[in-house]
Amino acid sequence: MGEPEFKVIFEELTPKQRKVLQRFLAGETDEAIATALYLEPSTIRRHIANICKAFGFSNAEGEHYSHREELIDLFARHRSELVNPQLVYQGKFANLEFPGSPLTLKSPFYVERPPIEEQCLQEICKPGGLVRIRAPQYMGKTSLLHRILARASEINYATVRLNLRQAEAAVLADLDTFLRWFCVNLSQKLNLSVQLDDYWDGERFGSLVSCTTYFQFCILERLHQNLVLGLDEVDWLFEFPQVAQGFFALLRSWHEEANNLEVWQRLRLVVAHSTEVYIPLNLNQSPFNVGLPIRLPELSIEQVQWLAKQYGWHSSIQAMQSLVSMVGGHPYLLQLAFYHLQQGKTLEQLLQAAPTQAGIYRDHLRRHWQVLQDYPELQTALDRVIANEP
Repeated sequence: MGEPEFKVIFEELTPKQRKVLQRFLAGETDEAIATALYLEPSTIRRHIANICKAFGFSNAEGEHYSHREELIDLFARHRSELVNPQLVYQGKFANLEFPGSPLTLKSPFYVERPPIEEQCLQEICKPGGLVRIRAPQYMGKTSLLHRILARASEINYATVRLNLRQAEAAVLADLDTFLRWFCVNLSQKLNLSVQLDDYWDGERFGSLVSCTTYFQFCILERLHQNLVLGLDEVDWLFEFPQVAQGFFALLRSWHEEANNLEVWQRLRLVVAHSTEVYIPLNLNQSPFNVGLPIRLPELSIEQVQWLAKQYGWHSSIQAMQSLVSMVGGHPYLLQLAFYHLQQGKTLEQLLQAAPTQAGIYRDHLRRHWQVLQDYPELQTALDRVIANEP
Protein backbone atom coordinates (compact mmCIF):
# COMPACT_ATOMS: atom_id res chain seq x y z
CA MET A 1 0.00 0.00 0.00
CA GLY A 2 1.35 3.40 -0.99
CA GLU A 3 1.48 6.45 1.27
CA PRO A 4 -1.40 8.35 -0.46
CA GLU A 5 -3.81 5.41 -0.08
CA PHE A 6 -2.68 4.82 3.51
CA LYS A 7 -3.24 8.48 4.39
CA VAL A 8 -6.79 8.51 2.98
CA ILE A 9 -7.83 5.39 4.92
CA PHE A 10 -6.15 6.61 8.12
CA GLU A 11 -7.99 9.93 7.97
CA GLU A 12 -11.33 8.17 7.42
CA LEU A 13 -11.11 6.22 10.71
CA THR A 14 -13.67 7.25 13.31
CA PRO A 15 -12.52 9.04 16.49
CA LYS A 16 -13.27 5.90 18.52
CA GLN A 17 -11.27 3.72 16.10
CA ARG A 18 -8.34 6.12 16.38
CA LYS A 19 -8.35 5.91 20.17
CA VAL A 20 -8.42 2.11 20.06
CA LEU A 21 -5.74 2.03 17.37
CA GLN A 22 -3.44 4.40 19.27
CA ARG A 23 -3.53 2.23 22.38
CA PHE A 24 -3.24 -1.00 20.39
CA LEU A 25 -0.12 0.26 18.60
CA ALA A 26 1.30 1.37 21.94
CA GLY A 27 1.24 -2.28 23.02
CA GLU A 28 -1.76 -2.30 25.37
CA THR A 29 -3.83 -5.47 25.71
CA ASP A 30 -7.47 -5.61 24.65
CA GLU A 31 -8.49 -5.71 28.30
CA ALA A 32 -6.40 -2.66 29.18
CA ILE A 33 -7.81 -0.71 26.22
CA ALA A 34 -11.35 -1.72 27.20
CA THR A 35 -10.82 -0.52 30.78
CA ALA A 36 -9.33 2.80 29.66
CA LEU A 37 -12.13 3.50 27.17
CA TYR A 38 -14.99 2.06 29.29
CA LEU A 39 -15.81 -0.60 26.72
CA GLU A 40 -16.03 -4.38 26.60
CA PRO A 41 -12.99 -6.38 25.37
CA SER A 42 -15.20 -7.89 22.66
CA THR A 43 -15.95 -4.37 21.41
CA ILE A 44 -12.22 -3.61 21.27
CA ARG A 45 -11.60 -6.78 19.26
CA ARG A 46 -14.38 -5.77 16.86
CA HIS A 47 -12.90 -2.27 16.46
CA ILE A 48 -9.44 -3.71 15.68
CA ALA A 49 -10.94 -6.18 13.19
CA ASN A 50 -12.77 -3.34 11.43
CA ILE A 51 -9.58 -1.25 11.33
CA CYS A 52 -7.74 -4.19 9.75
CA LYS A 53 -10.54 -4.54 7.21
CA ALA A 54 -10.39 -0.82 6.39
CA PHE A 55 -6.71 -1.20 5.49
CA GLY A 56 -7.41 -4.20 3.26
CA PHE A 57 -6.65 -7.05 5.68
CA SER A 58 -9.75 -9.19 5.39
CA ASN A 59 -10.46 -12.91 5.45
CA ALA A 60 -11.77 -15.07 2.68
CA GLU A 61 -14.76 -17.28 3.43
CA GLY A 62 -13.87 -19.80 6.13
CA GLU A 63 -10.69 -17.97 7.24
CA HIS A 64 -10.27 -16.58 10.74
CA TYR A 65 -7.01 -14.64 10.83
CA SER A 66 -6.68 -11.58 13.06
CA HIS A 67 -4.25 -9.71 10.75
CA ARG A 68 -2.95 -7.74 13.73
CA GLU A 69 0.69 -8.34 12.80
CA GLU A 70 0.05 -7.05 9.28
CA LEU A 71 -1.56 -3.92 10.75
CA ILE A 72 1.47 -3.34 12.99
CA ASP A 73 3.83 -3.81 10.03
CA LEU A 74 1.81 -1.36 7.95
CA PHE A 75 1.99 1.35 10.61
CA ALA A 76 5.67 0.61 11.26
CA ARG A 77 6.23 1.45 7.60
CA HIS A 78 4.02 4.55 7.36
CA ARG A 79 3.63 5.94 10.92
CA SER A 80 6.47 4.41 12.90
CA GLU A 81 6.16 7.05 15.66
CA LEU A 82 2.83 5.50 16.68
CA VAL A 83 4.19 1.97 17.06
CA ASN A 84 5.81 0.52 20.16
CA PRO A 85 9.17 -0.83 18.87
CA GLN A 86 8.75 -3.93 21.03
CA LEU A 87 5.64 -4.88 19.03
CA VAL A 88 7.59 -4.69 15.79
CA TYR A 89 10.48 -6.63 17.27
CA GLN A 90 8.26 -9.43 18.59
CA GLY A 91 6.32 -9.76 15.35
CA LYS A 92 9.32 -9.82 13.04
CA PHE A 93 11.78 -11.93 14.93
CA ALA A 94 9.55 -14.65 16.35
CA ASN A 95 10.20 -16.78 13.23
CA LEU A 96 12.99 -14.95 11.46
CA GLU A 97 13.83 -16.73 8.22
CA PHE A 98 17.35 -17.04 6.87
CA PRO A 99 17.83 -14.63 3.92
CA GLY A 100 18.08 -15.90 0.38
CA SER A 101 14.51 -16.69 -0.67
CA PRO A 102 12.13 -14.30 -2.44
CA LEU A 103 10.32 -12.13 0.09
CA THR A 104 6.65 -12.88 0.68
CA LEU A 105 4.06 -10.17 0.12
CA LYS A 106 3.74 -9.70 3.88
CA SER A 107 7.48 -9.57 4.57
CA PRO A 108 8.53 -6.52 6.60
CA PHE A 109 11.96 -6.65 4.95
CA TYR A 110 10.94 -5.76 1.40
CA VAL A 111 12.43 -2.40 0.43
CA GLU A 112 10.41 -0.43 -2.08
CA ARG A 113 12.36 1.33 -4.79
CA PRO A 114 10.18 4.26 -5.89
CA PRO A 115 9.11 4.86 -8.58
CA ILE A 116 9.83 1.36 -9.93
CA GLU A 117 6.79 -0.40 -8.45
CA GLU A 118 4.38 2.21 -9.78
CA GLN A 119 6.07 2.30 -13.19
CA CYS A 120 5.64 -1.47 -13.51
CA LEU A 121 1.97 -1.27 -12.55
CA GLN A 122 1.35 1.50 -15.08
CA GLU A 123 3.01 -0.56 -17.82
CA ILE A 124 0.98 -3.72 -17.20
CA CYS A 125 -2.19 -1.63 -17.28
CA LYS A 126 -1.43 -0.75 -20.91
CA PRO A 127 -2.82 -2.98 -23.69
CA GLY A 128 -0.04 -5.41 -24.61
CA GLY A 129 2.27 -3.97 -21.93
CA LEU A 130 5.71 -5.50 -21.39
CA VAL A 131 8.10 -5.04 -18.45
CA ARG A 132 11.74 -6.20 -18.56
CA ILE A 133 13.38 -6.57 -15.14
CA ARG A 134 17.13 -7.03 -15.15
CA ALA A 135 19.45 -7.20 -12.15
CA PRO A 136 22.19 -9.45 -10.72
CA GLN A 137 21.25 -12.48 -8.64
CA TYR A 138 19.61 -11.85 -5.27
CA MET A 139 18.79 -8.23 -6.05
CA GLY A 140 15.03 -8.71 -5.64
CA LYS A 141 13.71 -9.53 -9.12
CA THR A 142 11.39 -12.32 -8.00
CA SER A 143 10.19 -10.35 -4.97
CA LEU A 144 9.30 -7.46 -7.28
CA LEU A 145 7.63 -9.84 -9.72
CA HIS A 146 5.45 -11.23 -6.91
CA ARG A 147 4.34 -7.69 -6.06
CA ILE A 148 3.55 -6.79 -9.65
CA LEU A 149 1.36 -9.88 -9.94
CA ALA A 150 -0.31 -9.16 -6.60
CA ARG A 151 -1.14 -5.60 -7.67
CA ALA A 152 -2.50 -6.96 -10.95
CA SER A 153 -4.74 -9.40 -9.04
CA GLU A 154 -6.12 -6.48 -7.03
CA ILE A 155 -7.47 -4.94 -10.25
CA ASN A 156 -9.01 -8.24 -11.34
CA TYR A 157 -6.33 -9.36 -13.79
CA ALA A 158 -5.55 -13.04 -14.13
CA THR A 159 -1.94 -13.67 -13.15
CA VAL A 160 0.54 -16.50 -13.49
CA ARG A 161 4.24 -16.80 -12.71
CA LEU A 162 6.32 -19.35 -14.56
CA ASN A 163 9.85 -20.16 -13.39
CA LEU A 164 11.65 -21.25 -16.54
CA ARG A 165 14.36 -22.95 -14.49
CA GLN A 166 11.77 -25.64 -13.79
CA ALA A 167 12.08 -26.74 -17.41
CA GLU A 168 14.43 -29.72 -17.36
CA ALA A 169 17.14 -30.25 -19.96
CA ALA A 170 15.01 -32.94 -21.63
CA VAL A 171 12.18 -30.44 -22.04
CA LEU A 172 14.61 -27.97 -23.60
CA ALA A 173 15.99 -30.50 -26.09
CA ASP A 174 13.89 -28.97 -28.88
CA LEU A 175 11.55 -26.02 -29.34
CA ASP A 176 8.37 -28.04 -29.88
CA THR A 177 8.76 -29.97 -26.61
CA PHE A 178 9.45 -26.79 -24.67
CA LEU A 179 6.45 -24.93 -26.11
CA ARG A 180 4.16 -27.84 -25.28
CA TRP A 181 5.54 -27.81 -21.71
CA PHE A 182 4.98 -24.04 -21.61
CA CYS A 183 1.33 -24.27 -22.71
CA VAL A 184 0.46 -27.16 -20.41
CA ASN A 185 2.01 -25.36 -17.43
CA LEU A 186 0.08 -22.16 -18.10
CA SER A 187 -3.21 -23.99 -18.58
CA GLN A 188 -2.81 -25.88 -15.32
CA LYS A 189 -1.75 -22.81 -13.33
CA LEU A 190 -4.79 -20.93 -14.65
CA ASN A 191 -7.12 -23.87 -13.96
CA LEU A 192 -7.95 -24.26 -17.64
CA SER A 193 -8.41 -27.59 -19.39
CA VAL A 194 -5.44 -28.78 -21.45
CA GLN A 195 -6.37 -29.33 -25.10
CA LEU A 196 -3.04 -29.55 -26.88
CA ASP A 197 -4.13 -32.36 -29.21
CA ASP A 198 -7.02 -30.27 -30.56
CA TYR A 199 -4.93 -27.22 -31.44
CA TRP A 200 -1.37 -28.43 -32.03
CA ASP A 201 -0.33 -29.28 -35.56
CA GLY A 202 3.44 -28.96 -35.72
CA GLU A 203 3.78 -30.82 -39.00
CA ARG A 204 1.55 -28.47 -41.01
CA PHE A 205 1.95 -25.15 -39.19
CA GLY A 206 5.09 -25.49 -37.08
CA SER A 207 5.59 -25.13 -33.35
CA LEU A 208 5.43 -21.31 -33.16
CA VAL A 209 2.08 -21.04 -34.95
CA SER A 210 0.67 -23.99 -32.98
CA CYS A 211 1.70 -22.37 -29.70
CA THR A 212 0.23 -19.01 -30.74
CA THR A 213 -3.05 -20.63 -31.77
CA TYR A 214 -3.28 -22.53 -28.50
CA PHE A 215 -2.43 -19.46 -26.43
CA GLN A 216 -5.06 -17.34 -28.16
CA PHE A 217 -7.97 -19.78 -28.26
CA CYS A 218 -7.33 -21.93 -25.17
CA ILE A 219 -5.99 -19.29 -22.78
CA LEU A 220 -6.70 -15.67 -23.71
CA GLU A 221 -10.19 -16.17 -25.13
CA ARG A 222 -11.25 -18.40 -22.23
CA LEU A 223 -10.13 -16.04 -19.49
CA HIS A 224 -12.30 -13.06 -20.52
CA GLN A 225 -9.95 -10.79 -18.57
CA ASN A 226 -6.46 -9.36 -18.87
CA LEU A 227 -3.61 -11.77 -18.16
CA VAL A 228 -0.27 -10.82 -16.63
CA LEU A 229 2.30 -13.50 -17.42
CA GLY A 230 5.43 -13.30 -15.28
CA LEU A 231 8.42 -15.19 -16.69
CA ASP A 232 11.11 -15.67 -14.06
CA GLU A 233 14.67 -17.03 -14.41
CA VAL A 234 14.65 -16.37 -18.15
CA ASP A 235 18.48 -16.68 -18.13
CA TRP A 236 18.08 -20.45 -18.02
CA LEU A 237 17.02 -20.44 -21.67
CA PHE A 238 20.25 -18.74 -22.73
CA GLU A 239 21.94 -22.11 -22.22
CA PHE A 240 19.73 -23.53 -25.00
CA PRO A 241 20.14 -21.06 -27.90
CA GLN A 242 17.87 -22.77 -30.43
CA VAL A 243 14.96 -22.90 -28.01
CA ALA A 244 15.66 -19.39 -26.73
CA GLN A 245 15.74 -17.82 -30.19
CA GLY A 246 12.38 -19.31 -31.14
CA PHE A 247 10.70 -18.59 -27.82
CA PHE A 248 11.89 -14.99 -27.55
CA ALA A 249 10.83 -14.30 -31.13
CA LEU A 250 7.42 -15.70 -30.18
CA LEU A 251 7.12 -13.36 -27.19
CA ARG A 252 8.02 -10.39 -29.38
CA SER A 253 5.38 -11.39 -31.95
CA TRP A 254 2.73 -11.68 -29.22
CA HIS A 255 3.65 -8.25 -27.91
CA GLU A 256 3.27 -6.79 -31.40
CA GLU A 257 -0.04 -8.59 -32.04
CA ALA A 258 -1.57 -6.20 -29.51
CA ASN A 259 -1.43 -3.61 -32.30
CA ASN A 260 -3.61 -5.79 -34.53
CA LEU A 261 -5.99 -7.89 -32.43
CA GLU A 262 -7.95 -6.91 -29.32
CA VAL A 263 -7.55 -10.35 -27.77
CA TRP A 264 -3.75 -9.96 -27.67
CA GLN A 265 -4.08 -6.60 -25.95
CA ARG A 266 -5.16 -8.58 -22.89
CA LEU A 267 -1.70 -10.17 -22.55
CA ARG A 268 0.77 -8.26 -20.38
CA LEU A 269 4.29 -9.69 -20.05
CA VAL A 270 6.83 -9.34 -17.25
CA VAL A 271 10.24 -10.85 -18.04
CA ALA A 272 12.95 -11.14 -15.36
CA HIS A 273 16.57 -12.07 -16.01
CA SER A 274 20.00 -11.62 -14.42
CA THR A 275 22.51 -11.31 -17.23
CA GLU A 276 23.01 -9.57 -20.52
CA VAL A 277 21.28 -11.29 -23.44
CA TYR A 278 24.30 -12.88 -25.09
CA ILE A 279 22.57 -15.11 -27.65
CA PRO A 280 22.26 -13.72 -31.20
CA LEU A 281 18.76 -12.29 -31.69
CA ASN A 282 17.39 -10.33 -34.61
CA LEU A 283 16.56 -6.86 -33.28
CA ASN A 284 13.07 -7.14 -34.75
CA GLN A 285 12.50 -10.51 -33.09
CA SER A 286 13.76 -9.75 -29.60
CA PRO A 287 11.56 -8.89 -26.59
CA PHE A 288 14.59 -7.35 -24.89
CA ASN A 289 14.49 -4.04 -26.75
CA VAL A 290 10.79 -3.19 -26.37
CA GLY A 291 8.54 -2.39 -23.44
CA LEU A 292 9.58 -0.84 -20.13
CA PRO A 293 13.18 -1.63 -19.07
CA ILE A 294 13.70 -1.87 -15.30
CA ARG A 295 17.17 -2.05 -13.79
CA LEU A 296 17.06 -2.70 -10.05
CA PRO A 297 19.53 -0.34 -8.37
CA GLU A 298 21.42 -0.97 -5.17
CA LEU A 299 19.82 0.40 -2.02
CA SER A 300 20.57 3.98 -1.03
CA ILE A 301 22.04 4.71 2.40
CA GLU A 302 18.57 5.83 3.55
CA GLN A 303 17.06 2.54 2.41
CA VAL A 304 19.87 0.63 4.12
CA GLN A 305 19.11 2.49 7.36
CA TRP A 306 15.43 1.65 7.01
CA LEU A 307 16.20 -2.04 6.42
CA ALA A 308 18.53 -2.09 9.44
CA LYS A 309 15.72 -0.69 11.55
CA GLN A 310 13.37 -3.41 10.28
CA TYR A 311 15.85 -5.97 11.60
CA GLY A 312 16.05 -4.16 14.92
CA TRP A 313 19.64 -3.02 14.39
CA HIS A 314 20.29 0.52 15.54
CA SER A 315 23.77 1.95 15.07
CA SER A 316 25.69 5.07 14.16
CA ILE A 317 25.87 6.31 10.59
CA GLN A 318 29.60 5.51 10.65
CA ALA A 319 28.89 1.85 11.46
CA MET A 320 26.28 1.72 8.70
CA GLN A 321 28.70 3.21 6.21
CA SER A 322 31.42 0.72 7.14
CA LEU A 323 29.03 -2.10 6.28
CA VAL A 324 27.97 -0.44 3.01
CA SER A 325 31.61 0.11 2.04
CA MET A 326 32.07 -3.68 2.30
CA VAL A 327 28.93 -4.95 0.50
CA GLY A 328 27.48 -1.88 -1.20
CA GLY A 329 23.71 -1.58 -1.34
CA HIS A 330 23.13 -5.21 -2.32
CA PRO A 331 19.83 -6.20 -0.59
CA TYR A 332 20.69 -9.86 0.00
CA LEU A 333 24.19 -9.18 1.36
CA LEU A 334 22.76 -6.52 3.66
CA GLN A 335 19.97 -8.81 4.85
CA LEU A 336 22.52 -11.50 5.56
CA ALA A 337 24.51 -9.06 7.67
CA PHE A 338 21.48 -7.78 9.57
CA TYR A 339 20.28 -11.34 10.18
CA HIS A 340 23.58 -12.30 11.82
CA LEU A 341 23.76 -9.02 13.74
CA GLN A 342 20.27 -9.70 15.07
CA GLN A 343 21.45 -13.18 16.11
CA GLY A 344 24.21 -11.68 18.27
CA LYS A 345 27.26 -11.33 16.01
CA THR A 346 29.04 -7.97 16.30
CA LEU A 347 29.69 -5.74 13.31
CA GLU A 348 33.44 -5.91 13.95
CA GLN A 349 33.38 -9.72 13.85
CA LEU A 350 31.25 -9.72 10.73
CA LEU A 351 33.42 -7.28 8.76
CA GLN A 352 36.70 -8.88 9.80
CA ALA A 353 35.67 -12.31 8.50
CA ALA A 354 33.53 -11.08 5.57
CA PRO A 355 36.07 -11.62 2.74
CA THR A 356 37.22 -15.02 4.05
CA GLN A 357 36.00 -18.61 3.88
CA ALA A 358 35.03 -18.30 7.55
CA GLY A 359 32.74 -15.31 6.97
CA ILE A 360 29.01 -15.10 6.39
CA TYR A 361 29.56 -14.40 2.68
CA ARG A 362 31.51 -17.59 1.95
CA ASP A 363 28.71 -19.10 -0.20
CA HIS A 364 28.35 -15.86 -2.14
CA LEU A 365 32.10 -15.70 -2.75
CA ARG A 366 32.29 -19.37 -3.66
CA ARG A 367 29.54 -18.89 -6.26
CA HIS A 368 31.48 -16.10 -7.96
CA TRP A 369 34.71 -18.08 -7.73
CA GLN A 370 33.04 -20.95 -9.56
CA VAL A 371 31.92 -18.59 -12.33
CA LEU A 372 35.53 -17.48 -12.79
CA GLN A 373 36.60 -21.13 -13.04
CA ASP A 374 33.94 -21.85 -15.65
CA TYR A 375 34.72 -18.75 -17.71
CA PRO A 376 38.51 -18.13 -17.77
CA GLU A 377 38.05 -15.02 -19.92
CA LEU A 378 36.27 -13.38 -16.97
CA GLN A 379 39.21 -14.25 -14.72
CA THR A 380 41.54 -12.57 -17.22
CA ALA A 381 39.37 -9.45 -17.31
CA LEU A 382 39.19 -9.34 -13.50
CA ASP A 383 42.97 -9.66 -13.20
CA ARG A 384 43.31 -6.75 -15.60
CA VAL A 385 40.94 -4.58 -13.55
CA ILE A 386 42.74 -5.39 -10.30
CA ALA A 387 46.14 -4.67 -11.86
CA ASN A 388 44.96 -1.23 -13.01
CA GLU A 389 43.50 -0.22 -9.65
CA PRO A 390 45.32 2.73 -8.01
